[in-house]
Amino acid sequence: MPKDSFFINRIKSVGYAIKGLFLLLRTEASIKIQFVIALLMTAAGFYFEISNLEWMAQLLSIGLVMGIEGMNTAVEKISDYIQPNEDPKIGFIKDISAGAVMIVSIIACIVGMIIYIPKFV
Repeated sequence: MPKDSFFINRIKSVGYAIKGLFLLLRTEASIKIQFVIALLMTAAGFYFEISNLEWMAQLLSIGLVMGIEGMNTAVEKISDYIQPNEDPKIGFIKDISAGAVMIVSIIACIVGMIIYIPKFV
């Protein structure tokens, strides 16, 4: 079987990534909530006419939270696949993964407060 070209492999990779994005949005409640929050924050950005730097900080924050949440979901799914029964070591791994989401979520909230509190005061 002939090997696909670099270009064809990139197109396939993008297809897999889009499939993964839709799987996350369709199956994971936390991503659905974060997606709605991202839409609300984007609307707020347009409403308050935030600066280019504020847009960059906001979009990076949204991307980090949703990206790390996707990785957390992957860690949870693979952990459950490897060990379907309750296991303290798997629980530890899942807790650390959830903690990573918590860290970026807290920072994203702080970024949001830095951007939007002055708009209300």
